Amino acid sequence: MNSRIFVADDVSERGLEPLRVAGFAVEKQTGLKGDELRNALQDCEGLIVRSETKVTADLIDSAARLRVIGRAGVGVDNIDVPAATARGIVVMNAPDGNTITTAEHTIALLVALARSVPQANLSLKSGKWERKSFIGTELQGKTLGIIGLGRIGRVVAKRALALGMKVVAFDPFVVADSARDLEIDLQPMEEVLARADFLTVHTPLTAETRSIVGASAFAKMKAGVRIINCARGGLIDEAALYQAIKSGKVAGAALDVFESEPPPNDHPLLQLDEVIVTPHLGASTTEAQEGVAFTVAEQMRDFLLTGELRGAVNLPAIDQKGLATLQPYLSLAESLGRFHAQLANSAIREVRLEFAGELVDIDAAPVTRAFLAGLLRDVSARVNAVNAFLIAEERGIAVTTAYVRGSGAASAIRTLVSSDGGEQAASGSVFTTAEGYREGRITRINGFRIEAVPRGFMLVMHNRDVPGVIGRVGTILGDAGINISAFHLGRRERGVEAMAVIAIDAPLNQQTFATLQSLEPLISLHQIEL
Repeated sequence: MNSRIFVADDVSERGLEPLRVAGFAVEKQTGLKGDELRNALQDCEGLIVRSETKVTADLIDSAARLRVIGRAGVGVDNIDVPAATARGIVVMNAPDGNTITTAEHTIALLVALARSVPQANLSLKSGKWERKSFIGTELQGKTLGIIGLGRIGRVVAKRALALGMKVVAFDPFVVADSARDLEIDLQPMEEVLARADFLTVHTPLTAETRSIVGASAFAKMKAGVRIINCARGGLIDEAALYQAIKSGKVAGAALDVFESEPPPNDHPLLQLDEVIVTPHLGASTTEAQEGVAFTVAEQMRDFLLTGELRGAVNLPAIDQKGLATLQPYLSLAESLGRFHAQLANSAIREVRLEFAGELVDIDAAPVTRAFLAGLLRDVSARVNAVNAFLIAEERGIAVTTAYVRGSGAASAIRTLVSSDGGEQAASGSVFTTAEGYREGRITRINGFRIEAVPRGFMLVMHNRDVPGVIGRVGTILGDAGINISAFHLGRRERGVEAMAVIAIDAPLNQQTFATLQSLEPLISLHQIEL
């Protein structure tokens, strides 16, 4: 029997040809849910979806033969990736398929916003001839501010420059030299907000970027600025945008995405003539839909026929034997990358990894990829273990690795990250627990010996080594109702400086964090979530 591939969403038929030509039985039924979808997946080795179908843990568990899930697009928010990983199912996507079409839609909204194209069209079709009501503004010589200078942001910048605009951008993970080569003026966030005549956002939606354009950002902008969002709903505080338009601070906005989609009919922004809206059309071109379907179909075909892995978001390109050895190091490396990302507060320029112990006898490249994927996860929605090196290269980040050989070398990953703010180091090793599990732990931070499991919410505290610090920290957390699950302490020598990693059961609010920061012996404090 030919391997069966089930297509659950409206995926381009032409894009599925690589699977059909290779002899796979491709069945497409859209709109199925519940038991109907579970029954359709019986005996299927592959599942292809877009964003409509929710691939839950229950659905994954019910599909006994499923080996690969393909997302014909960028994000995998509708797929329970941890559940698929636990089942040994590969999840793959097409991370670059929507770059051009989303950038072009951004430019389309930019032009429409400058010239009130939708409003003028509606007016004329209603029988009016109101030329004086739609006086526009030229793009030539105006400044486009870009928040987020990844693949899409860079394409938008290139096209804006071709229109005669000036481009100023903010991205903490891009170095100035890289941006300068593209004729982009890289500046701090406040400078971009102050100079922009038009502002567009192109970042992934994370806890750090949610409402990145909010009331405080609008207060820093010049009067008459125009706002565009074709990236993710939630990047712009919609209530704050409404108030900024009503006050006259913002002249207009063009939105392709919303916090809740579809937005309710009585959404305040939909009532404003100054706002242009489209129903999440950034990726909606024939070429893009065919492209992402074709990419996923080719990747799925090659994986099922030969085991080759491309575009996988949850599995490095290694064989099963190597995976058994590397798995705990892959998890540890990703956690170290996430750890570094939350410690750094400026553009990262260089990353160095050293491998010791059992890692020197195998190719540790997948471990490097896992580290970079963790480091850059909040920078790009498309980053994964497969394209992590490419994303790092785009950001101008130099990556070097070394193997430390020696009979006494313990198995370890040592990482050093250099940024505009200096250097930071963290190391980790894999330990065998009493239950026989292999578990990764952080063993050193910036020269301080620490043994902490990189999991959940943590506070990383650097302080002068004086009496009473631990007690005062515990009191502040206790008063805030925050439970400490583990307290790991390290120091180089008595009475100088100390480092603590404090595992807590819940994140701190701003007030509690500020209270801790006000402690006199404190040198630095970071809140980490892993």
